Amino acid sequence: MDSQISVKKMLADLLAISHPLTPFEMPLLDAHGATLADDISVGDRVVLAKGVRIRSPQIGLAASIGLSRLPTQPHPRVVIISAGDDLVEPGQDLDHDEDEYETNSWMLATAAKEAGAVAYRVHTIPENHEQLKAVIEDQLVRADLIVISGERHDGSFSLIEEVLVDLGATKSVIPTLQGSSKHCFGLIGEDDIPVVVLPGDPISAYISFELFVRPMIRTMLGVKNVFRSTVKAIVTSDIESPIGQTSLIRASMTGTVTGELLVSVLADQDQIFTLAQAVALITVAADSPGYLQGEEADIIILERAF
Repeated sequence: MDSQISVKKMLADLLAISHPLTPFEMPLLDAHGATLADDISVGDRVVLAKGVRIRSPQIGLAASIGLSRLPTQPHPRVVIISAGDDLVEPGQDLDHDEDEYETNSWMLATAAKEAGAVAYRVHTIPENHEQLKAVIEDQLVRADLIVISGERHDGSFSLIEEVLVDLGATKSVIPTLQGSSKHCFGLIGEDDIPVVVLPGDPISAYISFELFVRPMIRTMLGVKNVFRSTVKAIVTSDIESPIGQTSLIRASMTGTVTGELLVSVLADQDQIFTLAQAVALITVAADSPGYLQGEEADIIILERAF
């Protein structure tokens, strides 16, 4: 039987297997978008601080002091694998009732890019254990992190679990996250590459990526802001949440003339289009029953659109 694990404990376990990658020097233009691996000083003054993202002003400053290269933290290489024989690539026809369009690898690959990674997307339809094992082994040579998802109804999850047992030390758990299901994580291959298996449901996969995988990528980048920004906001309606489960609720936000932030739950939380509409996530701790209208809640900011 798969053990339950708190969101906090699972995140801690995943960050424990995520480490900043080995720095190296890059030419100025190639360094754009990477993370600075060391302080840059002029005399006694630090003019570029370790951990900052290298943008055009940083490139200009480096050039102005005669530097042609910068010490950088490389972008993690994240391989996104979707596995399932009922998954159909967008643009093709759905020939059977059980077929569904392959969603997760497209969404998660771009989410990994947004987090600062170099993402590789792999869609595979394995017929057996050995075929899926070969696909994953082929990807180990170019991966700093592997993220796998199966079919929406987890029809391929058991096969993925079995293959990962052959490749390294992994465990399957069910995080105390409302609406979520089984996850698997650990280290695989000769180089102990971190791997995370997410639920097949796209909404669950996205929420788990935000909670667990994005901080792993940010940790590998060596940046200071591993986690998304959070704010306090006033909820515009009552929110119920089951005791013992952490809830992340997709929401919209508005500001008031007095400077307060208001957060509203999006309707149809079971629909994937709410992922595209959400600019924030209302967080409800596992020991909380929720919020009453007018109470202040903790909010994770996804997009500054208010």
